[in-house]
Amino acid sequence: MQFDWSSRVVPVTVAVLLAGCGGGGPTSSDDDTGNDPPVDTVALTVQLGEMLFMDQSLSEPAGQSCATCHDPGHAFADPDVSDRNPVSEGVVAGRFGNRNAPTATYAALIPEFEYDGATGRYRGGQFLDGRAVDLKEQAKGPFLNKLEMANTDEAMVVEKLRAAPYAEMFEQIWGAGALDDVAVAYDHMAEAIAAFEETELFMPFTSKYDYCADDNFSCFTEQEKRGLDLFRGKGLCTECHIEDNGLFTDFTYRNIGVPPNPNNPYYAEEPDFIDVGLEANPMLTVDADRQKGKFRVPTLRNVAVTAPYMHNGVMQTLAQVVNFYNRRDQGCYGSQVPLVDCWPDPEVAENMETGNMGDLLLSAQEEADLVAFLETLTDGYQPTP
Repeated sequence: MQFDWSSRVVPVTVAVLLAGCGGGGPTSSDDDTGNDPPVDTVALTVQLGEMLFMDQSLSEPAGQSCATCHDPGHAFADPDVSDRNPVSEGVVAGRFGNRNAPTATYAALIPEFEYDGATGRYRGGQFLDGRAVDLKEQAKGPFLNKLEMANTDEAMVVEKLRAAPYAEMFEQIWGAGALDDVAVAYDHMAEAIAAFEETELFMPFTSKYDYCADDNFSCFTEQEKRGLDLFRGKGLCTECHIEDNGLFTDFTYRNIGVPPNPNNPYYAEEPDFIDVGLEANPMLTVDADRQKGKFRVPTLRNVAVTAPYMHNGVMQTLAQVVNFYNRRDQGCYGSQVPLVDCWPDPEVAENMETGNMGDLLLSAQEEADLVAFLETLTDGYQPTP
């Protein structure tokens, strides 16, 4: 393989599974002094993070957790989105987010937000616009977002943490009074969630691509091999979705001309809304006027099972996505609905990518071959005996 992320991944160990609220996953089973064995705080932090990630009592009202929109059984994406509701519904019934919730798989491997002077592009950061510098800061956002978990402030969340059955775990990890100060307690919560998202559960690298790569992809079907060749060559996919880092993204921000999504229910609340993407990121330091309409290039891992696609969920299938990349600039702008071979005008026309997409001259068979390759990036592959 050309990449090795093992040093960045925390294994899901037996210590994590056994760490209870009273025991905490001891690092040894006995102590000659007769004292309690030391606490494995790494394992306990991961366990606490999992509890927080799954806890539906931390929203306002209760009923939504991180896992609601990032389901562990659905590649940590939202299983309830569709063409009619392409964005996630918040805990308040009838209130929807304005963006498609991305998969949380491999999110821990996204670098911190920065401006790369060598390329003249921003890269990294969490959320589709990079507004959280790292995973810990990202974990703080949904709890206070009125479109998601809808708490009014950090104090409301911390009050719920103090009443939670796992409250004493905070003191086991961070010491007495770990929940006393609101800002400190909220920071601890985010740190624990980030620790859970840094485990191998979120980045298993168990796709067919991973299984076949060590043998030069000899176990790919002929169509999958053709798709890989197109991905690396004629399709120009590796211009942004680089293969050699194992994540199929260069973490940069691009405006690829995605059309608005008329089925996004958020427009009912804000009919004139235009998603400007990276331009709204408060951490921009240079060239802020050139970032309108740009979103972070996503990983392609698990892409086949995390529809819908694009920041607003306007595309429902990988076939549509590949067709859009192939034919965006072939004279078919102006239609009212996204259809194969004919696409509406972009939501944001400024700063659009040109030259590496939009007129690739791929045949229908080549489009299908690319889709077949993308389907090999789904984790959980089991080879046929």
